[in-house]
Amino acid sequence: MIDLKAAQQLDQQDPLRSFRARFVHEENEIYLDGNSLGKLPKEVPDQMTENISTQWGKQLIRSWNQNWLALPKRLSKKYSQLLAADPDELIFGESTSVRLYQILHALLSSHQSPPHLISDNLNFPTDLYVLEGLQKQFPDTAVTTINYGQEIEADLNKLLRAIEQQPGIVCLSLVTFKSAYFYPMKKINQWAAKHNSIVVWDLSHAVGAVPIDLEASETKIALGCTYKYMNGGPGSPAFLYVKKELHPKLDNPIQGWFGHESPFDFDPKYKASPGLERFNNGTPPILSMQAVEAGIDLVLQAGIENLRAKSIQQSEFLLGAIKEVLAPLGCSVHSPLDSKTRGSHIAISHSHAWQICQALLAGDQKTPRIIPDFRPPNFIRIGITPLYTRFEDLWLLVNRIQTIVNSKIYLQFDETKQDVT
Repeated sequence: MIDLKAAQQLDQQDPLRSFRARFVHEENEIYLDGNSLGKLPKEVPDQMTENISTQWGKQLIRSWNQNWLALPKRLSKKYSQLLAADPDELIFGESTSVRLYQILHALLSSHQSPPHLISDNLNFPTDLYVLEGLQKQFPDTAVTTINYGQEIEADLNKLLRAIEQQPGIVCLSLVTFKSAYFYPMKKINQWAAKHNSIVVWDLSHAVGAVPIDLEASETKIALGCTYKYMNGGPGSPAFLYVKKELHPKLDNPIQGWFGHESPFDFDPKYKASPGLERFNNGTPPILSMQAVEAGIDLVLQAGIENLRAKSIQQSEFLLGAIKEVLAPLGCSVHSPLDSKTRGSHIAISHSHAWQICQALLAGDQKTPRIIPDFRPPNFIRIGITPLYTRFEDLWLLVNRIQTIVNSKIYLQFDETKQDVT
């Protein structure tokens, strides 16, 4: 029997429970949307004040030499530690979409692989948009989007067969945004290499949620955002990883001054940096980058293996509660049941999912407001962020959904959707 007492006992036994106090929390609110936007680490406001008031306000231009030029490299070093990569193989800046466009354009221009872009129906829409846009710029390039007929997990045989039959550049999200399906990274990398293909991995829903070893998995290219499980703040800069052997073979389609080998020589002729810095564009977004650092520090302190262990434990607890309490009420799980093939969020479906989400957000006098998120057509995503998510939070969520459905509270809310869900 899953109950509140059992959840609270698990929280008391949690070796990571002290990390919750390192984040800002609203009273009478349960946040389960860290897979979309992570919470604010308490260190960030003071760090930002120092950056704005002292470094910008007082030191002005001197801060470039004293602080700011070192910041992107410092972040690259910390992220490379998390991802088991060489610091020279990872850079910071721009958005995930810009980084994806840059690297795919560079690959197509370099002819490292056949002119064929491959993805699947589990990928994040932005990634598919970028592929579609590149096809317009490279008319001889074919685009294949593999459809598995469902959105829970990939049909690996179908994916591998497509790569074998029509090699090219494969773009996949390591953990998918709807169901949290977790691809076997090394297996796909090795298969692609064997068949004259290369995989570009989007790590946005994976970094900070699952252990990633870019070296051991034989990954050549990866990128991702930092505002989900890494708690870097809304729209925080992305990272780009490229294996060192590829650096001189790939050209940045956006020749910005920070991609120059000597940007402060102000040479009118562009000379690309010999390293991955060639993929830098304009001036680094220092304020946004500063907000990222506390999040990566917390993840490194907690340890990604420890975070993954707690994530699996909490996911299993939640799945058990869904099966016991919510399945009889018309809710079904839309995520892989095997933890080995699942990231750190759980998707459930219900015919009134959007209205249920609104009822959760509203709360009442006895119940805290609960913030999950919604994805069309009828999925409630429940983000488990082990740095601050409690077992009690998950139990209260299930208990509240049970009340909402049993009492048909959701009928009090219409089906009009907001821009951000």
